Amino acid sequence: MTVRPRAALAMSPRAAEAVMTPDARGALGEVTDLSPTLLDDFRTDEARRTLADVEILVTGWGCPPLDEAALQRAPRLRAVAHTAGTVRGHVTEAAWRRGLAVSSAASANALPVAEYTVAMILLAGKRVLESADAYRTARARSDWLHPDPRRGNYRRTVGILSASLIGRRVIELLRPYDLTVLLHDPYVSEDEAERLGVGLVPLTELFGRSDVLSVHTPLLPATRGLVSRPLLAALRDDATLINTARGAVVDQDALTDELRAGRLRAVLDVTEPDELPPDHPLWECRNALITPHIAGSQGNELARLADLAIAEVRRWAAGEGFAHPVHHDRLEFLA
Repeated sequence: MTVRPRAALAMSPRAAEAVMTPDARGALGEVTDLSPTLLDDFRTDEARRTLADVEILVTGWGCPPLDEAALQRAPRLRAVAHTAGTVRGHVTEAAWRRGLAVSSAASANALPVAEYTVAMILLAGKRVLESADAYRTARARSDWLHPDPRRGNYRRTVGILSASLIGRRVIELLRPYDLTVLLHDPYVSEDEAERLGVGLVPLTELFGRSDVLSVHTPLLPATRGLVSRPLLAALRDDATLINTARGAVVDQDALTDELRAGRLRAVLDVTEPDELPPDHPLWECRNALITPHIAGSQGNELARLADLAIAEVRRWAAGEGFAHPVHHDRLEFLA
């Protein structure tokens, strides 16, 4: 008889309720000996008893750090399958030294972010928000045949900042449209850009040529404030900046100035801080659409995260290794 590995969930109760539904736990229980104990604090007596024989942790939002103390309580732990994106918050240097195999559902979470981004690119080109606002105010249609070179998606130029998981998915989803797609990413070669079907350009040129500029850069020490005041100034008048990455990648004060001047438009699913203060001037910018970090997995999309993690556990339990591994030496390039 095949011995199933001992597993446990390590995440906040809210994350477990949202992501690891009864059906998901049932599926996980088919391939593991799943502990009934939910680990949201590795220091309790119950956690100590659970960790003593656990071999794989299925982690999620709110997982405590797998520090040296936690690892000492888990002598048999060999793997972590994360049901969200970044593992930076809980997979510590001590865990990497242990040699744990680590998987992430970042690729699954990238899909709804890319879908949101593409939707916003197309809506920005059609000037949907402005049209809806004007229609609501006038209660009558404008002259739809009036020439307006600013409106429409035919042969528009879309700039993608970083060929991350999400950036690459956005590029893929944009292929059916009559758009010119440009990319800046210092780690992408000309040959790879050709395979992606994009034009590889320097950073300043990306901003200077784009009608819509979409930010997909992970927040790292080197990328904080990367979208600077000079780069924002390089954008064409009436261009749209879309940010679904991290708020701190953009110089938010500079962007606010551009928006208040009416020169640019923006779609911001992330800001700095993530929840803007009620009196922040961005709220008063009618040329900015601000959404509350909804681009990532929400609602029924959370099931995709669980499905990927369970598939990863199934592979690991069968001795096949993870299909979506996280490598320690690549962490500095990941969100």
